Amino acid sequence: MPKTTNSQAILASIRSVIRLEAETLNAVARSTNISFVRGIRLLKSCRGKIVVTGIGKSGIIAQKIASTLASTGTPALYMHPAEGLHGDLGLVERKDLILAIGKSGESAELTGMLPTLKRIGVKIVAITGNAKSTLARNADVVLKTPIKKEACPLDLAPTTSTTAALAVGDAIAVTLMRMRNFRRDQFARLHPGGSLGKRLTLRVSDVMRGGKENPTVSINASLSKVLDEMTLKHAGAVCVVDSKKKLVGLITDFDIRKVLNNKQDPRKLTARQLMNAKPARIGNRKMAVDAVEIMDDRENPFNVLPVIDAGGRAVGIVQVHDLRAIGL
Repeated sequence: MPKTTNSQAILASIRSVIRLEAETLNAVARSTNISFVRGIRLLKSCRGKIVVTGIGKSGIIAQKIASTLASTGTPALYMHPAEGLHGDLGLVERKDLILAIGKSGESAELTGMLPTLKRIGVKIVAITGNAKSTLARNADVVLKTPIKKEACPLDLAPTTSTTAALAVGDAIAVTLMRMRNFRRDQFARLHPGGSLGKRLTLRVSDVMRGGKENPTVSINASLSKVLDEMTLKHAGAVCVVDSKKKLVGLITDFDIRKVLNNKQDPRKLTARQLMNAKPARIGNRKMAVDAVEIMDDRENPFNVLPVIDAGGRAVGIVQVHDLRAIGL
């Protein structure tokens, strides 16, 4: 096997692997048949949990598939075949379903579990490249992934075969999502942590500065009052409200500098003269990520966004650095 050292040879190697794996996925897509329909329906009808299993590189793919299923509304977990042979088969119940992954379908640890699984009476769906394997013969449904060769130059290291199994696992999870009409709010409940969880769950009311921290002034407030409110609330802006507390404008420190640069007498200035009468705004029940989009999706992005309730009352402000601080 010649060494790959120069830049062109390195790029050629990378491209050939990617092309081969892409060709393999196209071949797998073309080979899908009624067995895939039967497999999906069997998985959908499972009243217990999906136990995904596989060993070696296939085991790593099995772990990812189990995780994807669990996070998209299909109860699933991964079971290592060797651990299964040493007691973990005890977690398998008749109402469960086994999703077994193995290119050859002849791994000793995987096939060693089959007699016990048969005695339990659990259904088996197999993802394998060998439809005549021990695994395939013992499965209720076989999802065949035809692999001409591995991308490995020795045709040994699992590469195209694991890519194919992973793609089939993703296809299973997404199809089940669609069949269950799995919604965004359901997805959010399963992903409460991290940046993704915050994007899905946090509303404007959760992140805004409201109550005593809400900077507001009346429409006839003096410049001195405006500055006092800005300083007290550490806001850099104030909402201007009418007698019913409805939002009628917004004043930022930029608005004040702009007016003062016109050499107007500051003693005569009121909020009405200082404010932007048509500021962008957002409802307090909107998602926090929507506030980020409003502030960023401008030719000149801004840092403060007034928050209103259903009645148009100014109930708070959202500041961009507060959103950034929590990962949005």
